This record gives sequence, structure tokens and C-alpha cells, in this order.
Amino acid sequence: MDKNKQVTGGEFIVKETEAKDIFIPEEFDEEQNMIAQTCRDFLDAEVFPNLDRIDQQEEGLMPELLNKAGELGLLSISLPEKYEGFEQSFVTSMLAGDVMGSAYSFAVAYSCHTGIGTLPILYYGNDQQKEKYIPKLASGEWKGAYALTEPNAGSDANAGKTNAILSDDSKHYLLNGQKMWITNSGFADVITVFAKIDNDRVLSAFIVERNFPGIVFNPEEKKMGIKGSSTRQIFFNDCKVPVENLLGNRGQGFRIALNILHMGRIKLGGNVLGAAKYAINQSVQYANERKQFGLLISTFGSIKHKLAEQVIKNFVTETAVFRASHNVDQYVEQNLEVMTKEEATIDAFAQLAVEAAILKVVGSETLDYIVDENVQIHGGMGYSAELDVDRGYRDSRINRIFEGTNEINKILVVDTVLKRGAKGYFDLFGEAEKAYKNLVNLSGTPEPEGDFYAEKKQIIRNFRKIALFLIHTASEKFQRKLVYEQEILNNIADIIMLLYVSESSLLRVEKLENIKDAEQIKVYKDIIDVFVYDASGKISKFAKDAIYSFAEGEVKDLLVKGTDYYTVVNGVNTKEARRRIADKLIEDNKYDF
Repeated sequence: MDKNKQVTGGEFIVKETEAKDIFIPEEFDEEQNMIAQTCRDFLDAEVFPNLDRIDQQEEGLMPELLNKAGELGLLSISLPEKYEGFEQSFVTSMLAGDVMGSAYSFAVAYSCHTGIGTLPILYYGNDQQKEKYIPKLASGEWKGAYALTEPNAGSDANAGKTNAILSDDSKHYLLNGQKMWITNSGFADVITVFAKIDNDRVLSAFIVERNFPGIVFNPEEKKMGIKGSSTRQIFFNDCKVPVENLLGNRGQGFRIALNILHMGRIKLGGNVLGAAKYAINQSVQYANERKQFGLLISTFGSIKHKLAEQVIKNFVTETAVFRASHNVDQYVEQNLEVMTKEEATIDAFAQLAVEAAILKVVGSETLDYIVDENVQIHGGMGYSAELDVDRGYRDSRINRIFEGTNEINKILVVDTVLKRGAKGYFDLFGEAEKAYKNLVNLSGTPEPEGDFYAEKKQIIRNFRKIALFLIHTASEKFQRKLVYEQEILNNIADIIMLLYVSESSLLRVEKLENIKDAEQIKVYKDIIDVFVYDASGKISKFAKDAIYSFAEGEVKDLLVKGTDYYTVVNGVNTKEARRRIADKLIEDNKYDF
């Protein structure tokens, strides 16, 4: 792959990518696979045998598990060596997050500590702050948390009321306010807290230690799922925070929160992979044991359909996750001459804001589908609390709310594409206008042709044209008021997301041609056949839903004609393709794609 290829987030909306320029999971090296195995061994030894104790929030258990993870170096995979870390790539940290993601509530505590609990200080702290806090967070001696949300400030984070005023002696900020939904709050030693200084319009950020005077922690919240994850409200009553614990500059808090959310969204896309694979394994192993009417249920077509869909959704999500994760590493490497590694990393998350939002939505919806079908495959046993299946079902639901709701993230996908286009990161509006003007030249019915990859690339190219001509016409119609047309934005976002994961997955399979033999490749081509075929139908509906919502007369007719033209695909025997995908899963008795 071309390590020097300039990374421009969101550019996939106007520009094709080549297979050689993406990273795929089959390229993990020996060290990365060893780290992943260490994670699996830790979960098998320490977490999975204790799931009930974790969910009962046994006093001291979660901190003890985090301590043990710290002793193995699992809390410091991507932290700098000078702060007791291993300084591994972002891809490596995502691989660890993938494996750890299967660990139910522990995965939430782990992800919070290693992500939003530690990284704001690493990325925005001064040297003294990093030296004081990062080594202890890296080892697990101190646990981290992040306090942004308030009762009346959820998605609108800057509406928070928590306030900070300078003490009379100018040595402390006095924090007053309330924070809620704070993961790890029952035991966190260090909390990044967001508040407005005096009457500032925007937030600032503070590093708050648990033993600072003036902090009160509410009892544990009772939640639908992730029951083992500590979640408490925090009250600040003239909480004395040393002035040297201001994180970053005054008024920089909203920018810190925004960029940490971009990071959290990418990481969530990785975390759900482990949970999804774990649920797929439960599904197929039960289907290979359970008999009905004298036959294993894994022989039934309806069950094979469910198993295959689980595989397809996870495969395409995983592909997109590691494509974007590698882009983070590429961006950092390209900018080390002009930035520190920390500055380059946080800038990379902002650069890839579109991809981050896509991974958050696609990942959380993929996991929700997989755990739901896991329950269904298990039947009555899936609804019983005897097995872990119900735990996975309940725990999954929070992911569509974490890191900004999926509704917010869909709007962000389109809004960020538009803003990046307006700033000239790529020629969005020129390409969008071109896609619209070309509609008048369309005639007849296209017949996708060429070899497998040429055919699929043409189809994906057509998906891109649909997204572009909708962006052009919707922007022309609504101008600045487009932001209020959330239903239309959702339609366009759904198309953009399908475009990204379709292209990512096709490129992965194309790259696999050099790794696997022709017989092995067949089942991966089945995955692409089914996914792209289904995507074309979905994109047709999303596009027409948008068109009928705002276009009229000749423009409407032209857009519908373009949608029909660009969503033509060759027929696919999806039944047989899904059966072949399911048969591999059934034979392996685990997810091994």
C-alpha cells in the first residue's frame, strides 16, 4: 500500500480508491496477532468466568480487572514509551479494542479508560500534566473517566451549565454543576470535566481528581444493559481544581470534546466487532447443536439466511473500520515533520470525521442486528437469562446512543461532507454538479459488464453519482436551510454510508486475490455479490424517498430516471450465495472470515 498517499477524510465521496491503498485485517503482522492473543487469553482467564459477578457490580472487581489488564500492558498499547506505553499504531489499538469488545460490560470500562478516560490528557495536556497522569493511567494504578453530558445538555454539549470561577487567591477554579451518564464514575481517579469559565460562551476542560474537595457521587444508575459498567451522576459543589489542571487553553473545551468524540466514534466501530463475532459464534455453535424435527437447525434455509447475514454485516463493517483506522496512522506519519505525534493523531480524527460517524452508525446497527438474530436463532433459550445471549442483546443497545446518537451522526455525515467540500478539501460541488448535468445524457438500461471487479466497481461508481446528484439538487433547493431537512439528510447519509462500506469491502476482496487461492475467494465474492445487490435496492429507495420529498416536475423526473439507471445490477441468486456463506460458517463452527 502507498504509505505516502495523502489522506483526505471524506474524499471517497468524489474519488475512487484502489485496493493497494487500503489496509485489510489479513495484513496484521505477527506482533499485532500476539497482542490480540494476549487480549483473548486475558478475557478467557479473568473476564468470561466472572460475567455474573461483573454485572452484579461486586465491590472492587472492575478496578481489579483493569489493574490486571494494566499489568499485561493492555491499557497502554498506543501510549508513548516515555509514559510507560508500548507506542503501537492506531490499527493495533483498534485490533485490541476489537478483541476486548466481546467482553460485555468490561469492554465498556476498558474502552472508556483507554479512550476518553486517558486520551484527552495525552492529546491536549501540557508536559507536566502528561508526566503526572499518563503513566498511572497506563499502568492502571489510576482509572480514567470523562464528564461531558448534563441533564439538559446531551447532543447539544455546549449547552452545559456547569460553571467554573477563579478563587479569590487565583490558585483554584471552583466548579459547580452536575454531570450524568459518566462511565467508570464509581471508581475513576481522574476525570476530564467540561465547564464554562465565568460567562464564557464555550466550554473549557479540567483534569479533576476524585479526592478533590467538593465532589459528590450519586448511587449507581440502574440500566437496561451494560449492568456491570459503573455509571453515576456527579455533583460539583465549589469543587476546588488547581489552576494548573486546566486542560488545554481556556475556551478550548468544545474543540477537545468534538475531537475526542471523533476518536470515540472510530473506536466504537472497532469495539462492536468483537461483540459481533462473539454473538455469531454463539449463533452457529447453537445451530450446530440444536435439533428440531430430527435435524440440526443449521441445515434449515431460514437459519442459514440469518447466519449468512450476520457474517456479511460483520465482514463489511470490519473492513471499513480497519480502512479508516489505517488512514489515521497514514495521516499521522505524513504530518510528523510539522506536528507532534499527539497533535497529528488528534488532527487525524478531525480529518476523518465523516468516516468516524459512518463507522459509529454502521457498527452499532450491525451489532444490533447480529445480537437480535442471535436471540432468534436460540429461540426460547435466547430469551432466557441462563445463557449470555440476552446479555449481549441488552448490552448492544447503548451503542446507538453512545458517542452521539445515530441520528446526530447521520446528520454529521452529510453536514461534514458539505463543509469539507466548501473548504476545498475536495471538489464536492464541482463533481456534484457534473453528476447532475450528466443525467440528461442517460438513455436505455445499462448492463453492468466486465470481470467481477470491473462490474462491481462500476456499480459502486454509480452509487457515488447518486449521492452526488442528490447533494447538488438538495443544496440548490434548500441552501442554508438544508440542515433543517433532517429526513432528506438521513436519506443521503444512508447512501453515503452504503457507498463507503461497499467500496471498502470490494477492495478488501480484490486485495485478498493475492493472499487466498481462487477456491477460498469464492465465498468472499458471494459476500460482495449479496451486499452490493442489496445495497442497490436500498439506495434506490433512499434516493427516491429524498427526491419525492423535495423535487418537482422535470427535475423530479430526471432524478428518478438517474436513480433507476444507476441502481441497475445483474441479478444474484442470493439464496445460494447466502447458503455458501453460511456453510463455511457452519463448517468452521466459528466466525473465520
